[in-house]
Amino acid sequence: PNPTGADYSARRPGPPRRCGLPPGTMSDFGELVLVLGDIHQPARASAIPAKFQKMLVPGKIHHVLCTGNLVSREVYDELRSLAPNVHVVRGDFDDGVTFPESKTVQIGQWKLGLLHGHQVVPWGDPSSLAAVARSMDVDVLVSGHTHKNEISELEGRFYVNPGSITGSYSSVTTEVTPSFMLLAIQGPKIQTFVYELKPDGELEVSRSEITKS
Repeated sequence: PNPTGADYSARRPGPPRRCGLPPGTMSDFGELVLVLGDIHQPARASAIPAKFQKMLVPGKIHHVLCTGNLVSREVYDELRSLAPNVHVVRGDFDDGVTFPESKTVQIGQWKLGLLHGHQVVPWGDPSSLAAVARSMDVDVLVSGHTHKNEISELEGRFYVNPGSITGSYSSVTTEVTPSFMLLAIQGPKIQTFVYELKPDGELEVSRSEITKS
């Protein structure tokens, strides 16, 4: 079982195993937050991979945080169908839209900052991201643009990059692994689930936990 209730097999290094949360109701997971971005549909990708689409069903998720570069209005409408709270920031390819450059969202005890990431130079640089997190005064900074998923901690703040959910190519590489994240927020803890679609078509899920100091 996993937070969305979808059925899948997941692999980690070593023997194949199932990955997810212990059995329980949706309320056991607290606030479920879908984190995704760099969709680039239809410019660089025709659609979100089918295995991901099967997991993203309405009624399971409480919040959506999108790092931008949706490119089309249709993608935004799809996100709005998934959750009652949808937060989107403007990417460098989101022309003619009114999304903000950045946004802060309070979910439970956590203050999350959201921005696309092309504003951070060098792209994905930890020190530059830390400066943004301090200026926004957030516990977690969610950004994208690099098309590579990552979770890190620096100076007591956490940094989340969901990668590209479609696996669309970036400015620096054409070899991108499709990925997105789910955050299960409960009190001072966040359980993180990173979903990756490997080149062989297998879905791999990694789980970790971050705790507020």
